[in-house]
Amino acid sequence: MIRVHVICEGQSEEAFVNEILCPNFYPLGIQLLPALIGRPGHKGGNFKIERLLPEVKNRLLSDRACYCTTFFDFYGLPESFPGKADTNANDSIQRKSDIVNEALIQKLTDEIGQDAMRRFIPFIQMYEFEGLLFSDPEKMAAGMDREDLIPKFQQIADSFDSPEHINNSPQTSPSKRILKLIRGYEKPLMGALAALEVGLENMRNECELFNDWLSRIENIERANA
Repeated sequence: MIRVHVICEGQSEEAFVNEILCPNFYPLGIQLLPALIGRPGHKGGNFKIERLLPEVKNRLLSDRACYCTTFFDFYGLPESFPGKADTNANDSIQRKSDIVNEALIQKLTDEIGQDAMRRFIPFIQMYEFEGLLFSDPEKMAAGMDREDLIPKFQQIADSFDSPEHINNSPQTSPSKRILKLIRGYEKPLMGALAALEVGLENMRNECELFNDWLSRIENIERANA
């Protein structure tokens, strides 16, 4: 069984890994081990590189048979995060992802060493976990028990090239859009229920960066043979 530590942004991402990804990867012989950055019980977020470094280092160096990946969003990164300041607002999401991932790998390599970094798989989604839910607005609404919102969710999804593009200001991130429509939106619970309804296949079909990340995890043994 291949072990992959998944350092998560927050409780919603942690729940998503446990409830959506783990059941799909375990039959492939891959055990995903999600954990929030920082102390136990911490809500996550605040992804300063100074906090991320020991998390990755401890996992890769204490268990030399494991792998490590990240699951957090570009939009919430501080400007001091490797590569963030080198991106441009007009860059494509692929370019933003490439710039930050490459800078992160270089920083971690300088601190940990190239050998251990062969077991590191970076993933920085462009905005928020909720963006993935817009892969199927109808099922997203059903998962939240709000079928009346299907047209509004669909309108949001249709306004962007893909669910991974949904955002254009701090006030219009995926979760903020949901909050405007559902007062009292409970992110971990309702997000997880919606994710179960939408399903992993729909998310992978609609979200290229997300699918590429999962494909890299699926192909760990082949890549390191």
